[in-house]
Amino acid sequence: MAAEGVMRPLVAFRVLLTPRRGLATRDPENPLPVVRIPRALQQKQELRLSRGRNLPRPVLARPGRLLVSARRPELNQPVRLTLGRWESAPLASRGWKSRRALGDHFSIERAQREAPALRSLRSEATFAHLGLEPRVLRALVQATPEIVRPTTVQSNTIPLLLRGRHVLCAAETGSGKTLGYLLPLLQRLLSRPRLNPCPLPAPRGLVLVPSRELAGQVWKVGRPLASSLGFKVRELRGGHGIGKIRLQLATQPPTDVLVATPGALGKALKSRLVSLQQLSFLVLDEVDTLLDESFLELVSYILEKTQIAESPQELGDPFNPKAQFVLVGATFPQGVGELLNHVANPDSIATITSSKLHCVMPHVRQTFMRLKGTEKVPELVQIIKQHDRACRTGPSGAVLVFCNSSSTVNWLGYILDDHKIQHLRLQGQMPASMRAGIFQSFQKGSQNILICTDIASRGLDSTHVELVVNYDFPLTLQDYIHRAGRVGRVGSEVPGTVINFVTHPWDVNLVQKIELAARRKRSLPGLASSVHEPLPSNPNYSCQKHDASVLDGC
Repeated sequence: MAAEGVMRPLVAFRVLLTPRRGLATRDPENPLPVVRIPRALQQKQELRLSRGRNLPRPVLARPGRLLVSARRPELNQPVRLTLGRWESAPLASRGWKSRRALGDHFSIERAQREAPALRSLRSEATFAHLGLEPRVLRALVQATPEIVRPTTVQSNTIPLLLRGRHVLCAAETGSGKTLGYLLPLLQRLLSRPRLNPCPLPAPRGLVLVPSRELAGQVWKVGRPLASSLGFKVRELRGGHGIGKIRLQLATQPPTDVLVATPGALGKALKSRLVSLQQLSFLVLDEVDTLLDESFLELVSYILEKTQIAESPQELGDPFNPKAQFVLVGATFPQGVGELLNHVANPDSIATITSSKLHCVMPHVRQTFMRLKGTEKVPELVQIIKQHDRACRTGPSGAVLVFCNSSSTVNWLGYILDDHKIQHLRLQGQMPASMRAGIFQSFQKGSQNILICTDIASRGLDSTHVELVVNYDFPLTLQDYIHRAGRVGRVGSEVPGTVINFVTHPWDVNLVQKIELAARRKRSLPGLASSVHEPLPSNPNYSCQKHDASVLDGC
C-alpha cells in the first residue's frame, strides 16, 4: 500500500505535464500548447516523490502562444514569460557546436501580426497633419494611392525636416524611410527658386546610395512624385567608364534631384561634369554601408564639395543655397558621430530612432536549422518545392536565397538548374549590363526565386517576398538584420518567414546571440551608435548606439 501511495501522485504529476487536446484549437499557428513548470521546481517535486512524500497539486504555467518553439519542448518559451535581467535563459542552440546537435532546430515565432512601424500609430494619423503642402499631398495620392497614412518613422521625420533640421534617422528595415525624406525634399524645392543656369548640371537635391539597384529603386519612387510637381529626378549609376557617365549627364535635361552611387558621382566630380554648388538637400541612404571603408574615401570627397548648413537659419537664403543633411539607415557605424562633427554642427542634428531598432522583428517567423554542409542543398530544394506547392493552392510570395559569396551564387544556380528550378541570380561580380534590370525583373514577378549575395539585402523594396533562406548564415548581426528585413515590410501582403542554415561554429556564436536577444526581448548586442544624446527640445526621438558592417559586391 505504501508503494501504491507513492505511485499515485507520480502518475497524477505526469498527467499534469501532458498537454490537453482541447487546448490545441486555441492558436492555429501553435497547435500544441505548452504546459510547463520551472525545471528547478520539477526536479524538486521528483526528489520529494522519490522519498514518498505526498505533494499538493503543482502550479502550472498558463498555456498560450510561444515566443520560442524548440525541437525539445522543455526549451519552449511562452510569449507571456519575461526573463529577469539576471535570470539565465535556456538556449535551444546551446551545444550546437557539437556534431551531436546535427538535426536540431528551433524557431522564433511571430509575437504580433502587424509591422512595428504601423503598430503604434493612431488610426486618424494622416500626412496632412505633418505639415505637407496640398500640392505635395496631391502628388503623393497620384503617385502612390495605396499609401493612406504615414508610418511611425515618417510621422517623426517629416515635421523635423520641414523645420530645417538636420536629421539622423535610424529605423528598422521596411519602415518607410524613403518617403520620409523624399516628401520634405520636394516641398523644400517648391519654396526655392531656380537660380541662373550653371554651365554644368547642378542638382538642387542629391540622394547618395551604395548600389545601382538601390539607385534605380529610389528613382522609381521619386520620379512620379517629382513629375506631378514639375520636377525632374535623374539617376547616375556606376559600373561604367567616364565616357558613359559623360553621356548620361549630357543627354539629360536640367536635373532637380539626382540619385547617384558614390563611384559614379565621384568620377563626375573629378572630371568636372557636375556641380554641387546649388544643393539644398543632401541624403545619405543606407549610411552604414556608405561609411564603410570601401566607400568612405569617396563619400568624404563628395562631402568636401558640398556646403552643409551650420544651422536652420542658414537654409533661409534662397540665393546662397546650403544643404540640409539627412542620414538614413537600419544600422549605424561607430564613425557616424565623427563624420557629423566634421560636416555639421552636432547641436543642429536631430536623432530619430525606432523602438524596434536592432531587434529581432516580432512579426516575422525565424527558423534556425543545425545542418551539415552536405545537407544544405537537399534541404533547400525541398523548401523550394514545398513553397511551389503552396503557391498553387493559395496566395504566396517570392523567395530570396542569400549566399556569402558570388561563387556560391553561381554554383548554387547550376545545382538548381539541374533540378529544373527556374530562378534569377544577382551578385556583385556580374557586369553592369547583366546586373541592370535583374532585380526589377524579380520585382515584376518574371521569376519568383532570386539567389543573391548581400547586394540585395540593403534598402531594396521587397514587399512581395514571403520567404528568405540564408543558405549561408550571414557573417555579422548587421547582415542578419538586413537580410531578415526583406520580409514583413510595410505594405507586404504575405507574412514573412526566414529560414537559416547553421553549419559552422562561428554561425552558432551569432545564432546564440540572436536567440538570447529574442528570449530576453532586447536588442541585438554590439549594435551601438556613437551618437550619445538626443536634442532636449524634441520629445519625439531618442538616441541609441549603433554599429555596422561591410557590404560586399556593390
